[in-house]
Amino acid sequence: MVLVTVVGEQQCRKGFEFVFGGPLGDCRDCKVKNVCFHLEPNRWYRVTEVRDVHHECKIHEGGVRVVEVEKLPTKAAIPTRSAIEGTMLTFEETDCDRIGCPNFRICRPYGALDGMRFRVAAVKSDELECPIGRSLKVVLLD
Repeated sequence: MVLVTVVGEQQCRKGFEFVFGGPLGDCRDCKVKNVCFHLEPNRWYRVTEVRDVHHECKIHEGGVRVVEVEKLPTKAAIPTRSAIEGTMLTFEETDCDRIGCPNFRICRPYGALDGMRFRVAAVKSDELECPIGRSLKVVLLD
């Protein structure tokens, strides 16, 4: 099934990836809001096709263009004991606040919030080197 939505003209290109943050209050009266609002909040998407249809937009400078997108898995670091392909888990945000850590973005990934349910689609690495000694693996969450 093809997912259709709109993205800003500035971001309108094949391969562009984004996290849909959810509907905005300024969009309440928009004539194409239903095209935007059917995506899952806090999930990653990639533009696969760009269509010729353009609309004006209160949020995006230059308006928006209709695109086809695909949902992407979320790349995350999770405890090794939970990193089993095919299992369901509830994502738990780490209490680590080491912003300078090279693993910070994968330990606190965009698109994964505390309490969200995911399926481990794939285990992508052996153990991740954690500066504070946690036992972690990189996985794709779907």
